[in-house]
Amino acid sequence: MLVLTHAQVETLLDVDALIDALAAAMADLSAGRASVPDRVAALVPEQEGFLAAMPGFVPSSGVLMTKLVSLFPRNAGTGLPTHQAIIAAFDPHTGAPVALLDGTAITAIRTGACSALSARLLAREDASVLAILGTGVQARSHAQAMCRVRPIRQIRIAGRDPAKAALLAAELSAALDIAIEAVPSYRDALNGADIACATTHAADPVVRRPWLTAGVHVTSVGYNRAGRELDDATVAEALICVESRHAALAPFPTGSNDLLIPIRDGVITADHVHAELGELVAGTKPGRSTPGQITVYKSVGVAVQDAAAVALVLAAAHQQDIGEQITL
Repeated sequence: MLVLTHAQVETLLDVDALIDALAAAMADLSAGRASVPDRVAALVPEQEGFLAAMPGFVPSSGVLMTKLVSLFPRNAGTGLPTHQAIIAAFDPHTGAPVALLDGTAITAIRTGACSALSARLLAREDASVLAILGTGVQARSHAQAMCRVRPIRQIRIAGRDPAKAALLAAELSAALDIAIEAVPSYRDALNGADIACATTHAADPVVRRPWLTAGVHVTSVGYNRAGRELDDATVAEALICVESRHAALAPFPTGSNDLLIPIRDGVITADHVHAELGELVAGTKPGRSTPGQITVYKSVGVAVQDAAAVALVLAAAHQQDIGEQITL
């Protein structure tokens, strides 16, 4: 079987190709062509962590795989990622294991790329001011991916630690030829933003309706079992889109507090979720209806995203003869 490291995966995975591949994968998911069971998790309560399993089969990509991903939020600031993962790929014809890949890089890149797909589908064509909430791996991934789908000319970064926000702004300024600055608060970052990416482990909402400008597209990928990123007013007023209604509204460890809590409290009903990304791709559901409409993409992560990335990585690895072949 083929073994690919973190650095090799990062080199092999083309983000522009991935955004296109994710569109097809999300359409497969919404149409029922992909097999994606609910994730399961083993809890490590003393560390507030868990290890989750995410299997999936996407026929159009020819990928049968499972991801094992750990979420240990206490790793923040230690040098270890909060999310760490490996992915095993299997031959969909025989079930034989064919590859073992670093999944940490794939998780980071595919999450930002799918948020970029949501912006391609929902953000205004002229969206140019980007707010990044958070300073971790996903903050970097989202800043880089959003610049591929909209004419971003300014990025504002805010986080709990101003020093980390400043470091990220400097890092991205060296990589992207646009104006990037760290700002003191989430509110400052959101003021006038056309696209806002929430990538935090927040216990309390970092996106609040009074802070949002008309017409903004919000993406929310952060997860905290005891918290949420979006306030009730934002969820109630916005056009809400998800990867999968079933996944987004499922109980822990799959669903999103950003939706489940407002449903529990009677702020919205489950019918308030307007569309899945795959329905927008297929044209079976409409997207933005007015320039001033607030749109939200709430992500919980689904295995078809990983499968789409694995297909691209393995194809590139075979083409470029990269990776180590081992016999189990």
